[in-house]
Amino acid sequence: MTIDLHCFGESGNAYKAALALELSGLDWRPVFVDFFGGETRSAAWRAAVNPMGEVPVMVDGDLRLTQSGVIQDYAVEKSGRLGGADPAERREIWRWVLWDNHKLSSQAGMTRFLMNFLPEDKRPQPVIDFAQARLRAAYAVLNAHLQGRDWLVGRSVTVADLSCCGYLYYPEPFGFDRAEWPEIDRWLTTLQSLDGWKHPYDLMPRSAA
Repeated sequence: MTIDLHCFGESGNAYKAALALELSGLDWRPVFVDFFGGETRSAAWRAAVNPMGEVPVMVDGDLRLTQSGVIQDYAVEKSGRLGGADPAERREIWRWVLWDNHKLSSQAGMTRFLMNFLPEDKRPQPVIDFAQARLRAAYAVLNAHLQGRDWLVGRSVTVADLSCCGYLYYPEPFGFDRAEWPEIDRWLTTLQSLDGWKHPYDLMPRSAA
């Protein structure tokens, strides 16, 4: 049975889930969600798809999962790929997934939204400046960890990598320049070389807005 992933191309969190499904080799398809048209804020969508009003949402038969990290973990469980070599690596993977959700993606997603998807006169510059400073601290942690490593955990790609890269391929400006972070740049290039890797706007349908 084909897995459905409710998503849209601009969502970095949806990209994490989509990339995990794609690289794990599972049979899946994107189901476009019109976020910018207000679909996730409608009572009907929340009742039928996700009461949290968020993407991604994965549906595999009778199973429905939300939150990118949970969907990534399901892709690992179902495919046997991307999950680390042993329990110690599994714990380290979760450490990086949780770090990303708290320190990197949450800040990057908000900052990118404020800078690109709000009318210019409604963009709160002090908030953007504060978030970009926090992001630079996160980039520094990630860049330092990647010195001498191809992957965040172990000797092959895992969902730790797919979580932490979630927002870093997007072209819209939010204060991240790959050239400033050579280890991150090298890692992102290595990820791009993987068989099956796709840019978020190629992997998921993009909003017309």
